[in-house]
Amino acid sequence: MKPSLLDQVVNAVLYEGYILYPYRPSSKKNQQRFTFGRVYPEVYSKAQEGAEPFVMQTECLVRVPVASPVFEASVRFLHPMAREVGSVFNPSQKLAGGTTGPFQGVPELRVDGNLFQTWQEAVEREVKLPPLPLRAPFPCRLDFLFCLPASQTVEPIRDQQGSTAGMIRRRQERIEGLIQLVAEPVDAMIVKLTVRVLNQTPMPTAAVADQAEVLMRTFASTHTILHLQGGEFISLTDPPPACERAVAGCKNIGTWPVLIGEEEKGERDTILSSPIILSDYPKIAPESSGDLFDGTEIDEILTLRILTMTDEEKREMRGVDEHARRLLERTETIDGQDLLKMHGEMRADRSFDETIFGTSKPVKGVSVDDVHLQAGSLVRIQPKGRADVMDMALAGKTAVIEALEQDAEGRVHLALVLQDDPGKDLGLMRQPGHRFFYGLDEIEPLCEGK
Repeated sequence: MKPSLLDQVVNAVLYEGYILYPYRPSSKKNQQRFTFGRVYPEVYSKAQEGAEPFVMQTECLVRVPVASPVFEASVRFLHPMAREVGSVFNPSQKLAGGTTGPFQGVPELRVDGNLFQTWQEAVEREVKLPPLPLRAPFPCRLDFLFCLPASQTVEPIRDQQGSTAGMIRRRQERIEGLIQLVAEPVDAMIVKLTVRVLNQTPMPTAAVADQAEVLMRTFASTHTILHLQGGEFISLTDPPPACERAVAGCKNIGTWPVLIGEEEKGERDTILSSPIILSDYPKIAPESSGDLFDGTEIDEILTLRILTMTDEEKREMRGVDEHARRLLERTETIDGQDLLKMHGEMRADRSFDETIFGTSKPVKGVSVDDVHLQAGSLVRIQPKGRADVMDMALAGKTAVIEALEQDAEGRVHLALVLQDDPGKDLGLMRQPGHRFFYGLDEIEPLCEGK
């Protein structure tokens, strides 16, 4: 598998939610960050009675030949780093080298028109484990301890006269972890792999109640990459029938493993286990010009929003950190051709079992007011008991039934496509944005031509 393809996807999910539009520390949206893939210190998890996890677990299956394959694993995460801005007590003092002098922490500091803000940065960490041969006697096991030391740096903020007007202090707490690998046979050709990532960072008792201090000792946006030499992984999303029972026995905690590589070549030697649910063989859209840290948004819309920001807003964004600065510079220099490219195109979607995350089942037909309804029948939408703007817009519209489904409680729901929707064909192809869902009491059956 091409390392560049893996790195593109891993880097995208690693920084998902790192900073969101409007890309400024003062935005409420950016007050709570590093929300994906957190693995908390065990002492904090126990204080929360297990409500916050101190372990992430990946379980998957591999098909092995007679020769012993070799299993490799690495764990990537973000190590939070506090960037603290301080104003010095004696602004005229010129600090030399690493001396800091006394200072008082402040949320932000303006010096000669430049804005400096307190912020939570992050450093990428990767822990690579020694190779683990998959051979008898089983189970094969490897326990790998790692430790990253605490650090602190201080940088003076000088005004145009050379006087020290403030300071920037960056600090990271020491973190400790344990990664456990276990391989055990399912049958003569199938082996189940378990990878557990545990946060064993010690914490002072007083710090357990301080969320900022807890975050400083947390593995953020944790991802696991698995690689196999001499065997192949089995898809957990679309397993072969013979492996369905074994797949059902895999327990994944806080993460979901998917195949990654070139689907056209049928590559099955690498797994990405991510806290963000992906399908097998994820890839970055070729229209994307770079990371916007928000996979739920559309690149074109976010880019246009950035271009409309005021000079003051851009000044704040530029001062966030290196990631935000590069994003702003890339956006400001984008040309018209690249912007048009972001408009994207429709692609054939991979077949996907929609029941994998739910318990609904298809229904062939149902009767409403003595009228038999099935896929293709016409109905009038009559929403009830809602205050949704979309429902108000769709009230009275004529729609065609695309599908009928029954939930676990026996209620039937209809997937509807508007009769006058210019993208009706897309809705009938189950494309997002062209299907609407209503209960039987929210529609009126119509005869053809009504």
